[in-house]
Amino acid sequence: MKCKYALACVSSMGVRITPENRMAVQNSTRFYMQATSAETNVLNIASSLGLPCLVMTKFVEGSPIAAFIKSQLRARNIDYVGPDVAQGGPWGYRHQFNIADSGFGLRAPRVWNDRAGEIGRTLRGDDFDLDKIFGEEGVGILHISGLIAAMSEDTTKCCLEIARAAKKYGTLISFDLNYRATFWKGREVELREAFSEIASIADVLIGNEEDYQLCLGISGPETAGKELESKIDSFKAMISQVKLQYPNAKMYATTLRQVISANSHLWGAMLLAEDGWHVENLREIPVMDRIGGGDGFSGGLLYGLYNGWEPEKCLQFGWATGVLAASSLNDYAEPADEKQVWDIYAGNARVQR
Repeated sequence: MKCKYALACVSSMGVRITPENRMAVQNSTRFYMQATSAETNVLNIASSLGLPCLVMTKFVEGSPIAAFIKSQLRARNIDYVGPDVAQGGPWGYRHQFNIADSGFGLRAPRVWNDRAGEIGRTLRGDDFDLDKIFGEEGVGILHISGLIAAMSEDTTKCCLEIARAAKKYGTLISFDLNYRATFWKGREVELREAFSEIASIADVLIGNEEDYQLCLGISGPETAGKELESKIDSFKAMISQVKLQYPNAKMYATTLRQVISANSHLWGAMLLAEDGWHVENLREIPVMDRIGGGDGFSGGLLYGLYNGWEPEKCLQFGWATGVLAASSLNDYAEPADEKQVWDIYAGNARVQR
């Protein structure tokens, strides 16, 4: 099927404000603002490299923050669709604020989410013409994050409806489990059922051990404090269980990270595909801002999948786009071209003239 959009996602858009010069939030007076969401961070790899992408979302009518978000999405080559909803007065709806610093050295980054009244929590499937998006226009890959799927009862139902529509029209589905304890509190049974349904029709499953255990109920060993080799072996064993329970997926992926300091991480990744296991062992990388590294990885992986690359090449590209995201104050990676990504993978930081 010919597709208008290479990748699409459902998301609640907001803004992030970050102190300048890696200062901490509480003693900063100047902040950098960006439009962001975990899901559009994933799309940004493909959109930067020229592929058409779409975010299904919701905006506050007349809000200057909504106008800023729309402008930033247009600049990032990401189309958007969804209703504009009246604010309902000063105590009504708004877009979320994510207040976060980058940390420095042994001072860890800190994140404070301010999401009261968030318009994205009201997302519903009937906010969008799903037959038009998936049936008439066509989408190559739908990406769903566990963050939006667990945000509210409405967004859970919304993600289920969108996933079902995507499956109906033959769109590939990517599901990053992204467990958050605060979102799941008091909704464990309901969310386990919803996540299990999405996982059962997903073509790509992404998550760490905690995600698979807590979102899908997969049993697995605790790996905190273990050496890398032990973590890899235990993850392989657990994914074998996931594959038995959710055999529809063609790819099961995770990132590997060890924090040396806020400025330096060890970064790796793993992928189980139909041709077997692929592992990118940990390499030390410099970090400007760690937020979005995992989304960068997912975006690179899906870019490769959309282009029909072999799984090993998809993993390598995803590893490098994760590094690229960590090299920017933005939550998302913006590759200039594929060569820039492959140079990162090769460790080639020589000047390009």
